[in-house]
Amino acid sequence: MKKVIVVIERAENNFSAYVQDVDGITATGKTIEEIKTSIINAVEEYKSACRNLGLEVPAELKGDYEIAFELDIQSFLMIYQGIFTKSGLEKLTGINQKQLWHYANGVTKPRQAQRRKIESALHRLGNELLSLSL
Repeated sequence: MKKVIVVIERAENNFSAYVQDVDGITATGKTIEEIKTSIINAVEEYKSACRNLGLEVPAELKGDYEIAFELDIQSFLMIYQGIFTKSGLEKLTGINQKQLWHYANGVTKPRQAQRRKIESALHRLGNELLSLSL
């Protein structure tokens, strides 16, 4: 099944999202859940508009596909700052708190290796939590 990548970015007062490989599909929302719902609705409305206007639905949106959401590191750190402290993220990732602060505040952008390190650490934590029963 093909993946349609939706990029979510933090704006000043909300979130915005767009479909990476299809021009013209955007959405905004105040929370991550709201933005996910909004962009899924926007994709369906876009496909419907294409059909109603006799236009070709983009290949990326034909047939079976899954929507994958992508955040940049700065947005992730801002969104989840109340859940993931810099100290906690340092323990998970091995990246020092000062560097994480720079990423969170847009002073520097992480290199690809650092992004992968953060993502891998979060996925390990997620898998560990999914394997627990309380």
